[in-house]
Amino acid sequence: MSSSKMIPLDVLLSLPTATEFLSHLGGIYEKSPTFVEQFYTENLCPTTNDASTIQATRSRITNTKILFDEIKQYVKRSPSEVQLELLRSHPDLCLKLEQIDASKNDDTNNDGGATITEESRQEQGRAGLSTLTPEERQNFTKWNEAYKSKFNIPFILAVRNASKYTVLSALEGRLSNVNSSQQEEIAHALFQVDKIAFMRLLEKVTYSQDQEGHGGFLTCHVLDTANGIPASGMRIELYKYDTADNNNITKQLMKSLVTNSDGRLPSGPALKGSEFAVGQYQWIFYVGDYFARFSSSRICGTPFLDVVRLDFGLDDPTDHYHVPLLCSPWSYSTYRGS
Repeated sequence: MSSSKMIPLDVLLSLPTATEFLSHLGGIYEKSPTFVEQFYTENLCPTTNDASTIQATRSRITNTKILFDEIKQYVKRSPSEVQLELLRSHPDLCLKLEQIDASKNDDTNNDGGATITEESRQEQGRAGLSTLTPEERQNFTKWNEAYKSKFNIPFILAVRNASKYTVLSALEGRLSNVNSSQQEEIAHALFQVDKIAFMRLLEKVTYSQDQEGHGGFLTCHVLDTANGIPASGMRIELYKYDTADNNNITKQLMKSLVTNSDGRLPSGPALKGSEFAVGQYQWIFYVGDYFARFSSSRICGTPFLDVVRLDFGLDDPTDHYHVPLLCSPWSYSTYRGS
């Protein structure tokens, strides 16, 4: 969703009616606008709250993550039967895909006349679920039916940035976990529902007009473990993937950098402010060029490690992601730091 169609956070929190508020966020929980409406009624509605309560809410919610954390508490505190109704409102992933594809024009499928929301259709499309081979489709249908029979809820997975292989692996794993009780699986399904809702919210709400971004940023640090020193002077590139179409993924160069004497980025964060966005990224580290300067490295004509590529994802625009590299001419490791 383009930023022009997104509403700034401060504008959203100033909307005078529940109808207007729900027009933006009512769809983040599948067919369940009640949770968003409860949040608005208890915190922002002028007819049920005094001015001090509304102002306190606006002052307290300074980014999209805080907003979502407050909304999801209404799901967490709801009765178990309401939570089950929310789970059962989600469509079966990958199930009867022919009917789902055929429903694009009339928003219905042949599964008892049930509907699938536009948000769900887009999420399934991004995961490439329509490309399941006959064997994969057969396995999914079998596992999906077994899962519903075992847990009495649909299989739910936040699929927007997942491939069909991730979906199939997750379903097989959750079904075959003999130690998982129904209550544990319901709790996990609710966790996935919250992830879906947060991703949907991020496509609808942007940062406040007086802010330069959501507050998150990306940093990097490269350490030369062979020589026990910071890897200064290493060339690094940062790319962002365009995953709108999983069948035709492209990437765009975001930054071209060289580490400083401490092995860090000379300008501070690689991404911050409005540049820092949810998505899938890639670091490219030119480690072969770096180690070529050390005679002790014994770099040959075909280095064992020449270019190291790290693919990683950012799913919270308000958080700090530190993605470092520890490397030698023969090995490397990474982790999410802080």
